[in-house]
Amino acid sequence: MNQPSARFWPAQVPQHLELPDTNLFCNISVSALRYPQHTAINYYGSRVTYQSLEQQAEALAGYLASCGVVKGDRVLLYMQNCPQYIISFYAILRANAVVVPVNPMNRSAELAWLIEDTGARVALCASELLDYILPLQQQGQVDQIVLTHYRDYLSQPTDLSLPDELLANPPARLPDNVIAWSDAISAGYTPPPLSTGPTDLAVIPYSSGTTGNPKGCAHTHHSVMATAVYTAVWINARHDLVHLVSVPMFHVTGMQSCMNSTLYAGGTLVVMTRWDRRVAAELIQRCRVNTWRNISTMVIDLLSDPAIDSYDLRSLRNIGGGGAAMPAAIAGKLKEKTGLSYMEGYGLSETMAATHSNPPQACKSQCLGIPVIGVDSRVIDVETLQPLPTGQVGEIIMAGEQVFQGYWNNPVATAQAFIELDGKRFFRSGDLGYIDEDGYFFLVDRVKRMINASGYKVWPAEVESLMYANPAIREVCVISMPHPRRGETVKAVVVAAEGQQPSSEEIIAWCHQQMAAYKCPVEIDFAASLPRSATGKVMWRQLQEDEWSKLKR
Repeated sequence: MNQPSARFWPAQVPQHLELPDTNLFCNISVSALRYPQHTAINYYGSRVTYQSLEQQAEALAGYLASCGVVKGDRVLLYMQNCPQYIISFYAILRANAVVVPVNPMNRSAELAWLIEDTGARVALCASELLDYILPLQQQGQVDQIVLTHYRDYLSQPTDLSLPDELLANPPARLPDNVIAWSDAISAGYTPPPLSTGPTDLAVIPYSSGTTGNPKGCAHTHHSVMATAVYTAVWINARHDLVHLVSVPMFHVTGMQSCMNSTLYAGGTLVVMTRWDRRVAAELIQRCRVNTWRNISTMVIDLLSDPAIDSYDLRSLRNIGGGGAAMPAAIAGKLKEKTGLSYMEGYGLSETMAATHSNPPQACKSQCLGIPVIGVDSRVIDVETLQPLPTGQVGEIIMAGEQVFQGYWNNPVATAQAFIELDGKRFFRSGDLGYIDEDGYFFLVDRVKRMINASGYKVWPAEVESLMYANPAIREVCVISMPHPRRGETVKAVVVAAEGQQPSSEEIIAWCHQQMAAYKCPVEIDFAASLPRSATGKVMWRQLQEDEWSKLKR
């Protein structure tokens, strides 16, 4: 490695690593063979062992095969975080089929698109979501639904505050062609021999549909294996890994950085169905959680709890995530309370999670980190597509084993997503960033999010990061708004900190003391909360579209 970042490479991490040449299902089989009675899943105090995980996945795979699922078929996985999600994921792979993870916020029209695009005929679904997929099944778009209820896996009583979905009663009677999870598991079917391998499709996560319908990212067992293994190796994950899973597993961060990497290492997943900061703190304390991959907004919420000092978080030894930069003020607060640096990383649905990560021993704040094992990443000029030197902002591109094969059923979008450089096929991320003198990558913003105020380029992520240093601000989202002279200018939507009631004038004046005038918001809106996606990311695009739609009123 001749990159400047070579001197920061983690000592325990190889720069090149041969991946297992197998189906992903083999990962839990190996862990079950090694640690049959070890806890694979801890669900609010109820446990599933590795032996049970493998056995239930085998049984469900047999049922899927009895429904006509054959090699290469796509199967919808439509539920929130729960033990059944993990069992389902591996059951689909064991049936030689392809997982289509579905955002549980999706409703009938969105499901209809996924079904049409993937040709999926079978769905594994949670009971609170049945009403959205049942009409499609009744119209003949889906042949079979396997229905589960989250609380079925609460085998032990708990005093933890549970989300409503676990407290609700399951349907009293199931419609035709809907089978209860327990009946499918106990049906006694044996799956066919495992015949899919590294080059076969394994998972098709769908990227956000910011312009038109979302696009399916076609990943093989090999590309999924890459980030599962590399993530575990990067943090020196061992059998004693206890990982809090608070991000949704339908998204690649939860799926890879949490679920698949932990199960590969033979560790324990402490699973939350919904985010609750006090339940998270209690689980860290009770389960002696030592690893937590998350998104920055969860850390912000956890640390803003007035009761946070009453919890023992000393078991944590590794904390980090991606999705949005960790504000420096929050990272400092985290360091003060836990002694840990927040290890930021970077990845996309198209790369099955991380292509970049901060070295555990040499983290830089608000930084994507360095390219991980086997990744070649560069910054290019958006127009000329030529590589840019250190410090210059351009589009981040990457080549590596975790990069997807292309967009499912969309050759035009696939062709547009890749360029060839030095004989390699690079994926164009659509993200703007730069490389510093040490070889670390920094994200500036999305190509389409930049605000152009009278020719001055404003990066909302930078302004947000600066504004988080204001103690009166709990959360902030910076967007553009129309301006008669500048064309567009800067606006901030602010959630005030507890006990604070700042005025717009006070915040704007504070901003003028902290940053260049052209970056400062000219208008502040206050909100009780910011809109979030199912992955917990702030939906800046929705706020911006709402703002610009005012022109049409």
